[in-house]
Amino acid sequence: MKICTIVGARPQFIKAAPVSRAVAEHNRLTEVIIHTGQHYDNNMSEVFFNELEIPVPDYNLGITADTHGVQTGRMLEAIETVLITEKPNCVLLYGDTNSTLAAALAAVKLHIPVAHVEAGLRSFNRKMPEEHNRVLTDHCSDILFCPTETAVENLRSEGITNTADNGEFVERSPLVVNVGDVMYDAALFFGDKARRESRIFEDLNLEPKTFILATVHRAENTDDPARLKAIFESLYTVAADITVILPLHPRTRKKLGDLKFSTSNLRLILPLGYLDMVMLEKNARLIVTDSGGIQKEAFFHKVPCVTLRDETEWVELVEAGVNILVGADKGKIMKGISEMIEKEIDSSSAIYGRGDAAEKMVEILAMWCGEHIARIQGHLGNEKK
Repeated sequence: MKICTIVGARPQFIKAAPVSRAVAEHNRLTEVIIHTGQHYDNNMSEVFFNELEIPVPDYNLGITADTHGVQTGRMLEAIETVLITEKPNCVLLYGDTNSTLAAALAAVKLHIPVAHVEAGLRSFNRKMPEEHNRVLTDHCSDILFCPTETAVENLRSEGITNTADNGEFVERSPLVVNVGDVMYDAALFFGDKARRESRIFEDLNLEPKTFILATVHRAENTDDPARLKAIFESLYTVAADITVILPLHPRTRKKLGDLKFSTSNLRLILPLGYLDMVMLEKNARLIVTDSGGIQKEAFFHKVPCVTLRDETEWVELVEAGVNILVGADKGKIMKGISEMIEKEIDSSSAIYGRGDAAEKMVEILAMWCGEHIARIQGHLGNEKK
């Protein structure tokens, strides 16, 4: 049975790595990988495939930056052509990018089943293009792999559920299952590899726990001059007392140039490969970010996090007190950094699973593609006993 995996951006490469490894070890599945080209810089694409040991993509569509509509439309057209050629049993998608939505639409139009990893996440901010991408993809999907119970509940509130009002399993409904977070799989597998292979501390002449790691790339921050200025003014102020390392996304670098804002006391570096980024995350005193994935990675590595957004899909982290939302308000950013920088993080709870999400997903895909859906329900029921 053939699975067609479609990725295009850095977070998707990380999530796909453990799943591709599990597919390769399965005797009933083969994988075709399509890379849309959404992240095209070597530091944001090719190096990740190398470090994460992901097979070289079978197709690279080379569709890079453009407006949302143009990029999504070109991806849809190109992906459709590949799917017609490959005729997969299922299309496997990750996250909430334009690549995700384009692939979901292409597959649905061809009546190819869709499996969505990180289904059910919601920020409830409809100004975010990612929110539309994830909602529409979920409503196109046949298999919804949720990372948390909150995600399962979000889907249920939208009418996507395995059961009817009387609690009975509905055979023809989409399959919704909490498998845990595949990024936790990746964090466990690649943490030791990063420690062995990364030389980032030598390259930056840096000592562990002596710095704040910051990332800023979300359009809501980079495309709003007032928000971007407030964020960088805050980081600039903090950098007077502690080193701030900031791997700079190409879009953020351009927007900063347009603002002509001084960043002289910040350590701005090029985007990093995954292993180097993991080493910085594991050894930071604090992480300040607007990334969804890095919020979780901070938790996995027991590092407190300040999130430069007004909401987050990962509400469990805020409820646990290991992450704080500060938006782009300078006063809140400064207060949040002061409160969180000395915080001790307990990551022993299993809110994101046990690190076996990829194995669960691959087994379910094999059963779903090859057998009756009731067999899957029985399998899941037995796991709970």
